[in-house]
Amino acid sequence: MVSITVSPFETDDVATAPWGRSDDLHSSSDERLLAVTSNVPASSAVSLLGLGPMGEPMAQNLLDGLGSITVWNRTVAKTDRLAALGARVARRPRDAAAPITLTVLPDLVHVESLLDGEDGLRAGWRAAGIERPILVVHGTVSPTAVARLAARLAEEDGVDLIDAPLSGGTVGAREGTLSVMIGGNRIVADSLLPVFAHIGQTVRYLGSSGSGALAKACNQIVVAGTVAAVSEAMLLGRTAGLDLELLRELLQGGLARTAVVEQKGEKWIHEDFAEGGSAANQLKDLRFIAESAAANGLVLPTTAGVSRLFERMVADGDGALDHTGVYRTLISLSQEQSQGA
Repeated sequence: MVSITVSPFETDDVATAPWGRSDDLHSSSDERLLAVTSNVPASSAVSLLGLGPMGEPMAQNLLDGLGSITVWNRTVAKTDRLAALGARVARRPRDAAAPITLTVLPDLVHVESLLDGEDGLRAGWRAAGIERPILVVHGTVSPTAVARLAARLAEEDGVDLIDAPLSGGTVGAREGTLSVMIGGNRIVADSLLPVFAHIGQTVRYLGSSGSGALAKACNQIVVAGTVAAVSEAMLLGRTAGLDLELLRELLQGGLARTAVVEQKGEKWIHEDFAEGGSAANQLKDLRFIAESAAANGLVLPTTAGVSRLFERMVADGDGALDHTGVYRTLISLSQEQSQGA
């Protein structure tokens, strides 16, 4: 039987190095990983399912850092590039069932769809004799729903589920500089540090199951609000005849500086919103925020207004565009107001 040795760091280390100073995550990673997967062949210790805009560059960084990884994607052709670099390709989720299984999928329903049946992860873990697999959910999901799933999988199969949503976008995924927000069992979370070291720069443990997802909800309040605010600023500037290149420089040189403009400024300047984080996913995240706010007895009026803006964007058929495309929605709203005046 394959077993995972999960060795927590000493108390002082947990308080300072792993969760306190991100740079320390990159020291002795290989040695730590051996402690996590002591009886597991290196070629099958870690897998990643979901090779979208975030998952593919993450898988490459893990392959480069760990030396091996198993990957799965519903569209098999998306595995070709990683296969050419040496990744092992699983044809079924079952074949990707590893002691440490990472999922980079849009929502929890997509993770759950990979669990059951003879081709599912559960069957794969059983067939491989993995007694306490670790399932990492990197997608942005409902905090309450992921906590329920964690409890169910622990009770039914002995699976340790860790919610570890990400922030930093595709640029952070490529550069390995993501923020990783972690919820779940603390000892299990500690054991994953050598893996997270290859994908993230700011890696923080928040608390019990659902805590990472809740932190991501807080993150998305800021991201969605910033995207909407910058869209308004860019639309006002362009309409009034300002040079948006100069406006971007000024925004980034003062208190308004933001990673959103740093990474996505060109989208507003060229009005090209074709690729990136979709508006549909942004709206999904905003609905999780509303759910979490209600559960905590809170009213978030700014976020509610931003949610209505993205609801309109998706209703207008622009849900597949990058969320910065809400700029187009603002144009439509302005035109409607002008026509109705």
